[in-house]
Amino acid sequence: MNADYIGSTPITSNSPIVKSLESVVDRSTRAHLVVAEKGAVSLTSPVNIATISSPFYSYLNIAYTGGQCANRTPICLIAVPLIVPIAMRRHSMAYEVPPLPYDYNALEPHIDEQTMHLHHDKHHQAYVTNLNNALERYPDLQDKSVDDIVHDLNSIPEDIRMAVRNNGGGHANHSLFWMLMKPNGGGEPSGRLAEAINQAFGSFAELKDKVNKAAVGRFGSGWAWLVLDKNGRLSVMSTANQDNPLTEGMTPLLGVDVWEHAYYLKYQNRRADYLEAWWNVVNWDEVARRFESSGK
Repeated sequence: MNADYIGSTPITSNSPIVKSLESVVDRSTRAHLVVAEKGAVSLTSPVNIATISSPFYSYLNIAYTGGQCANRTPICLIAVPLIVPIAMRRHSMAYEVPPLPYDYNALEPHIDEQTMHLHHDKHHQAYVTNLNNALERYPDLQDKSVDDIVHDLNSIPEDIRMAVRNNGGGHANHSLFWMLMKPNGGGEPSGRLAEAINQAFGSFAELKDKVNKAAVGRFGSGWAWLVLDKNGRLSVMSTANQDNPLTEGMTPLLGVDVWEHAYYLKYQNRRADYLEAWWNVVNWDEVARRFESSGK
């Protein structure tokens, strides 16, 4: 992180350093001071104000040229140039990668820890970064949920529609994907979901076979899905790249990622082996919750 010394303001452990990010804007000067704190801190030495050349101030962790936090709690003391539009600062990171609901190694041996790190921290983060960049000039769109955006891609300005389709879809798909897996998962669904599956496909084994065929048969990269179609019926489908069933008016209940980054470190080109292992981590509780919440 590049910081240039612009002056010294001693801050002791008794200083009131918690301030609202938006309340300290000073339009009359070239820069304004932003002080952001995460958690209570105890400072053991003075902290110097620094300037950071980035509008993403809410994501900066520590920015000072001197001083230490006794408990290493991140603090931001930033002078942000006003040439960065205030709207951009407010919306510059409209979407974030959600944390995994389990440890990176929790899905072992079926999904390996290294793949989870790369998949979640690198690939998913890239989709989110690219989506935020695409929406940078459209603050009104940043207030929508990513599912709403993916559901109505025709309303997205044409100049960014493909970027939003790819990266918004990537964000929506992966945010759901993490929730659809859990440690000690797998087995078979139960209750109303199981009844609906038996009615639609004849048996759980038939559903599994259809999903596997859709996933293996997807040329290149994409996803296989169990969805509720427009008529409220269970159906299996696949989508290319990061397309989401929401765009076609369907409700995704279960989805499996068959991009190579989801499995190549452990399974190489053996997509079928990856799929067989993946069924052991399916979170049927979450699938059932989504089914019940659909009201079908």
